[in-house]
Amino acid sequence: MPLVLACRRAVPALLLAGTVVVGAAAEPADDGWLLVGHQGLIAQVLVPLPQARDRAAYARQIERLCAERETCFVNFYTNTTGAAVTLPLPDAIAREATATLRRSAKQGVEAFRWSCRLAMPEPDCF
Repeated sequence: MPLVLACRRAVPALLLAGTVVVGAAAEPADDGWLLVGHQGLIAQVLVPLPQARDRAAYARQIERLCAERETCFVNFYTNTTGAAVTLPLPDAIAREATATLRRSAKQGVEAFRWSCRLAMPEPDCF
């Protein structure tokens, strides 16, 4: 099989199986939240530092990202070091998790959890 044909077949398979990267071209929403991209089913989102502990701000983003979706998985992070925004996330960003959302139609549950590093007054942190 010619290399060009093999590459054309491999690229869609890789996109379906793994990471879709939104690089430097990604634009933050008007409110500063940035959807970096998806790794599998999980959306990776950068949170503006002033809103990192604002539950209402997360609720607005969840509505925007997950509107009318029965299944929605989102990981939220800050980026205080100014690390380059790529997927997979660099360690500097990955260490700054703020919250997760897991909405599963299959399991019939929705769970929002804060990162323990934020010291929020909720006991079920990660």
